[in-house]
Amino acid sequence: MAAPGERGAGGTAEEAFLTFYSEVKQIEKRDSVLTPKNQIERLTRPGASYFNLNPFEVLQMDPEVTDEEIKKRFRQLSILVHPDKNQDDAERAQKAFEAVDKAYKLLLDQEQKKRALDVIQAGKEYVEHTVKEKKKLLKKEGKPTNVEEDDPEVFKQAVYKQTMKLFAELEIKRKEREAKEMHERCWWVHNYCFMASCTGSDRERRKSRLKRKPSESENGRRTLRRVGMAVWTAGETSRQIQKGRKKKKTGPS
Repeated sequence: MAAPGERGAGGTAEEAFLTFYSEVKQIEKRDSVLTPKNQIERLTRPGASYFNLNPFEVLQMDPEVTDEEIKKRFRQLSILVHPDKNQDDAERAQKAFEAVDKAYKLLLDQEQKKRALDVIQAGKEYVEHTVKEKKKLLKKEGKPTNVEEDDPEVFKQAVYKQTMKLFAELEIKRKEREAKEMHERCWWVHNYCFMASCTGSDRERRKSRLKRKPSESENGRRTLRRVGMAVWTAGETSRQIQKGRKKKKTGPS
């Protein structure tokens, strides 16, 4: 029968082996993902336009990584998915490469990187608040306060889902804002161009209507008015020149 010390030593050795084995399996799992086929599939899967909004997710990195680690990861992924190295699937490889390149460039911009980190932090805080409220309710009901998010992996997945949702919502709002600004820009240019073709009282009425047009953005309105006025002024100048030419032609020789 082995002595207690020997059992302890054996147990320690066994635990060390199990830890080592677990790390090896994790490395194997990680490396299995780092193949051209898997990465191209991941970056072009259905819904990728929203999955790829999180630059850290595109590069498969934690938000705490250094800039040097980001550069290293970019080089690694860009080589894997480069179209020249995946000519049998060049179209999807090009899309995957563009996603990696966009994420990398975004993280090089410290302001853009901070915005991404803020969204991730907001997602984490939301999940933490939700967990806290769940526990509070369970305690109030006299039940055990254990929740599934107590598992680190479940918590991580919850943060991932919430973060992805926040990135998607911000992207939708951005597109809506751009569409609204484009519509407003077209409205101003169209109306100033029309006004340029009017004369006398018609032009004054048109100018009065333009002043009453509401705008979502004061800065955008001022910019668009400057553009519109430039168009209108150009029309005025053109008409004055044409009038001058007509006078010269009809005047005494």
